[in-house]
Amino acid sequence: MEITIRKARLADVPIIHALLAEAAKSSPVIPRSHVELYENIRNFFVGECDNTLVGCSALQIDWHDLAEVKSLAVQAAWRGKGIARALVLACVEEARAFDIDRVFALTGSPDLFVKYGFSRIEKSELPHKIWSECVRCPKFPDCDEEAVLLRTGRHVEATVPLPHLP
Repeated sequence: MEITIRKARLADVPIIHALLAEAAKSSPVIPRSHVELYENIRNFFVGECDNTLVGCSALQIDWHDLAEVKSLAVQAAWRGKGIARALVLACVEEARAFDIDRVFALTGSPDLFVKYGFSRIEKSELPHKIWSECVRCPKFPDCDEEAVLLRTGRHVEATVPLPHLP
């Protein structure tokens, strides 16, 4: 089983849409409309195995030194196989390529991110601009997600290899 992480293509939008809709049923992932996905397709990565999309993530640049990992979803049958890790690290690597100093995520699974070098932070440490999507979250206004942050100049644990993008 070989997992490939690559930038998403327009043809991937229907599957990304389905992945996010399914994930939103059991976690605070915000579902995205087809229009929103087409408009933001350049932000997305997908995980692929045997020509089947099994996961997705996105890197949203918020400011010259700040970006967010968002829309992280992996099909239930494919969880625990390192796909989420590879998708998160693809986002981190892209942030580094853009010389972005800080990458954050709002997540119900902070331990997942901590394993990859992120640190827990108070949500109040993030700029207010990042809350623009919160009103679309099913848990709004009673958010139980935690904020995690990675400074991209910081060494990511050597046991977690960064994926090579085609």
